Amino acid sequence: MGISVIGLNKRYGPVTAIGGVSFDIADGEFVSLLGPSGCGKTTTLRCIAGLEDATGGRISIGGRLVSAPEEGLLVPAHERQIGMVFQSYAVWPHMTVQQNVAFPLSVRGVPTAAATAQVMEALTTVGLGHLAERHPSQLSGGQQQRVALARAIVGKPSVLLFDEPLSNLDAKLREGMRGEIHRLQRRLGIAAVYVTHDREEALSMSDRVIVMEQGRIVQMGTPRDLYRRPNSRFVADFVGKVGLFPLRREAGGWSSEDGTRVVVGDGVAAGTTAIGAVRPENIRLYRRGETGPEANMLAGVVADAQYLGPFTEYVVDVAGASLRAFAQMDLSPGAEVTLGIDPDNLVLLPATEAHA
Repeated sequence: MGISVIGLNKRYGPVTAIGGVSFDIADGEFVSLLGPSGCGKTTTLRCIAGLEDATGGRISIGGRLVSAPEEGLLVPAHERQIGMVFQSYAVWPHMTVQQNVAFPLSVRGVPTAAATAQVMEALTTVGLGHLAERHPSQLSGGQQQRVALARAIVGKPSVLLFDEPLSNLDAKLREGMRGEIHRLQRRLGIAAVYVTHDREEALSMSDRVIVMEQGRIVQMGTPRDLYRRPNSRFVADFVGKVGLFPLRREAGGWSSEDGTRVVVGDGVAAGTTAIGAVRPENIRLYRRGETGPEANMLAGVVADAQYLGPFTEYVVDVAGASLRAFAQMDLSPGAEVTLGIDPDNLVLLPATEAHA
């Protein structure tokens, strides 16, 4: 059941916003669409919701085909059994909390007694049962977002759709609401699609993440897969801090620009050049002259340092690039160091990337 998207296309005149996107989401699965502004993630979500008419492809929700424009089928949004939470809270200030949550039911003609019971059940689920008679102006930002959540689930939808719902909250509230949304979706056991450009949201909440660029899917997988084994420079850089340095193929293996032999882990790169990708937490920093157990030892010079409490983030000029490394040691700019990198933490990426 869940959601099935096959060959989704959306064009605005000559401009292709989405080009052949396909994915499936199972019941109970939480999937994030992650990417920069303009990559097509929100347009994909709105096509699923029925707020945008797809140009081509097929969309099914709960086993029911709801969009197949080439076959003349476009089911309207209010008949798709979805619950949606928007970037803005979209709560009406002149209505009470209870009235806001009840609105979708009134549109469907649900009898008053049944609607009241469903509204209170939804409000209790999000922890707002005691605030049913308040107006939005009497609520905090986090509480208003929970009103929007209650309104999304009140009709017992087949799927939940989230369009960057936490972007208007401060950092601490966002962190708390991430957990609340995740727990709520788990409790309901229904498929969820979550659009965000925030990698922390995507990695912390999702069963799978779909990374989009220029209207296409460039990689999908579990958060760990994407973080540890990106398939391109774009994905590596977008899902977290990463150090990238050029490599060239020589007899028997790869070497950095300064001629140091480099042993790599996963990845495929055609041709004589490639990019080595490593996360800052996977770099071990040594003072020059010290050695460690890592197979790759690269000489560098500290260019900058930022003390962040649990660790210091160092920028090190090494092997024709600047790499970031986290360490609990005191070094000053100009210090000569050696970077230790285990091959299992060094991913080989293509030197150039093709964009369709």
